[in-house]
Order: sequence, then structure tokens, then C-alpha cells
Amino acid sequence: MLRSLGQRAVTGSDEDPRVAELRTAVSRLRRELAAHPAEFPDRVIAEDELAALAAMAAHGTPEVPRLRRSLLLIAGAIGSVSALARSLADVRGAVELFGQTPRR
Repeated sequence: MLRSLGQRAVTGSDEDPRVAELRTAVSRLRRELAAHPAEFPDRVIAEDELAALAAMAAHGTPEVPRLRRSLLLIAGAIGSVSALARSLADVRGAVELFGQTPRR
């Protein structure tokens, strides 16, 4: 099995380790966002896009352009909340495991 940054094998499973990494990172950020006491204007956008990422990860290998779009929306929505920076970076890292989209 090919492994790169942040990838680890899921024992007893044929699941793509990138999907497992994405699911873990998204779950962590969703929990931290739910526990974060401050309200901010784009919180609902972040919550919606995290739910979309979780759904994509639950249904196989997601489409890279859609992953990147969700990541941009989440980063724009919560990027200034320093308490969530580490978990946001983990989601970004998980998205990057899926590779680059071709440039036009």
C-alpha cells in the first residue's frame, strides 16, 4: 500500500487511507467547532461545508475540485479563529493527500 504524509493503513479494511484521514480530520474539526463558544458570522457556512466533507468521505473517494472548494469555504469562514487553526490545518493536509487539480 502506498503511503504518504499522514496516511496510515486501516487494519482489516480496503478503505482508501486518504479517505480515512479526511474523515478523522473533518470529525475533529466538527467537534472543536461545535464546542467553540464564540459565534461568528460565517459559522453556519463552516458547519455546512464540514457536513458536506463528512458526507463525501462516507461515500468513497471524493472529487478533488469539490474537496478544494469546501476547504476554501471552511478556511474563509473560520480562518481567523486561532483556536481552530490546528484542526483546520489537519483538514487541509487531508485534502492535499488527494493531489492537485490540473491547472487550466
